[in-house]
Amino acid sequence: MTTEENGTLVPARLRELPSRLLGQASTHAQRLVTEGLSGADARKWHYAALVALEESGPASQAGLSARTGIHRSDLVAVINELAARELVERTPDPEDRRRNVITVTALGRRRLRTLEQILDAAQDELLAPLSAQERQQLVRLLGRIVEHHAYGDPAMEPGDR
Repeated sequence: MTTEENGTLVPARLRELPSRLLGQASTHAQRLVTEGLSGADARKWHYAALVALEESGPASQAGLSARTGIHRSDLVAVINELAARELVERTPDPEDRRRNVITVTALGRRRLRTLEQILDAAQDELLAPLSAQERQQLVRLLGRIVEHHAYGDPAMEPGDR
């Protein structure tokens, strides 16, 4: 047994469970990100929508939902919040007037730079005990785990789900 942060004794078999360690790291990461973004009156979905629009260009609400993983019903509220702050524009799709196209504004791009600085600081705090090489390795390994479980069968392509 060993002593953890809160002073309780934790059996070695618990300390060595990858799922437990990932869960604890995830909880800490979410707290850091949430606290950092809330200090700037932002949420993680604001960042996700802005970065997806900047990186891939304008999108329909359905397309933006697919790019970010934000459920369509939740995305409407996110877009409303961003539009109210003039960080995105919502305009009718010229090809289908029933749909809207969401575009990031210049103000939205500047806001994105601010949010990126906040997230960089949160990542640095989270990964403080790791070297730059260890950080890169961790990101690669976590990416492999997420990709494997996101698509299930290795023969299945992302578009097949």
